[in-house]
Amino acid sequence: VTGGSSGIGKCIAIECYKQGAFITLIARDENKLLQTKKEIEKYCVNDKQVVLCISVDVSKDYEQVENVLKQAQEKLGPVDMLVNCAGTSVTGKFEDIEVNSFERLMAVNYLGSVYPSRAVIATMKERRMGRIVFVSSQAGQLGLFGYTAYSPTKFALRGLAEALQMEVKPYNVYVTVAYPPDTDTPGFAEESKTKPLETKLISETSSVCQAEQVARVIVKDAVQGNFNSSVGSDGYMLSILTSGMSPVTSITEGLQQVVCMGIFRIVGLFYLGSFDSIVRRCMMQREKSESADKTE
Repeated sequence: VTGGSSGIGKCIAIECYKQGAFITLIARDENKLLQTKKEIEKYCVNDKQVVLCISVDVSKDYEQVENVLKQAQEKLGPVDMLVNCAGTSVTGKFEDIEVNSFERLMAVNYLGSVYPSRAVIATMKERRMGRIVFVSSQAGQLGLFGYTAYSPTKFALRGLAEALQMEVKPYNVYVTVAYPPDTDTPGFAEESKTKPLETKLISETSSVCQAEQVARVIVKDAVQGNFNSSVGSDGYMLSILTSGMSPVTSITEGLQQVVCMGIFRIVGLFYLGSFDSIVRRCMMQREKSESADKTE
C-alpha cells in the first residue's frame, strides 16, 4: 500500500490485515510508518502475519521504487494486490496556483502510481494473478472549481487504469480504480485550510465520509475484481454518468449503466446548475465587496 501511513491508505492496510494479508507499507515519513505499523499489528488474525515498512518517495526515482519493491517481494513473496494510494492536493484559482504545484501534483498523484505498478506488473502477468488498485477521486470524474491542479492528475489515473486493464485482462490480472468522495483524513483537513469559498460551498453539497468506510468498499471491490469502485449514492450516480467506454465487470453492471444514464444525466445537470450558481454568486459578492472598498 503506497501512501499507507495515514488516511485511506492506512485504513486499506488495516482492512487487508484483518483478512489475513501480509502488508508492505510505503510512504516517505519513516516515523509515521513505524507508528502505523504498530497500529495495524493490533488487528492480526494469525502469528505468521507481517507488516513491512519501506520509506521511499514513489514519485521521484523509478529505479529506487523498483528496487524497494523487489526487496519487499524477496521478504514477503510476490505482490498479490498493489494499492496506489499516495497522493496530495492543492486547491486555488488556476491563476493563483504556483506552476511548480502542477508539476508536483502530476508527479505524486500520477507518476507515484505509475512507478509502483510498473515495478510489479511483469511478475503478476507471469503468475497469471494479481490486482492493481488506483485511488483516484470524485474530482477525477468531474472537474470542479479550485481543482485545476488536482483534478487532471486524478483523471489521468482513469486513463491509465482503462488502458492497463485491457492489456492485463488476458493474464487474469485485474485493475480497480476507486473514486472516493471527500473523506475525513489528515490530507483533507490540510486541503480545507486553503480551499476557495466556492470550492467549500460546492463540497458542502455532499457529506464527508469516514476513511474506514471508504477503505472497506475499495477492498471489497478490488477482491471481487470490479473495475469501478464508488462510495454512496452520489458515487454510484457519478460512476454511471462517467462510465463512457470503461470496462464492465458484469452484464448486470452494463445494463444498469444503459438504463440509468439518461435519468442520472438530468439529475447531474441540476447539480451542475447549482454549482454554476454558487460560483456566480461568489463572484458577484466579491465584485460588490471590491467596489465598496474602492468607494471608501
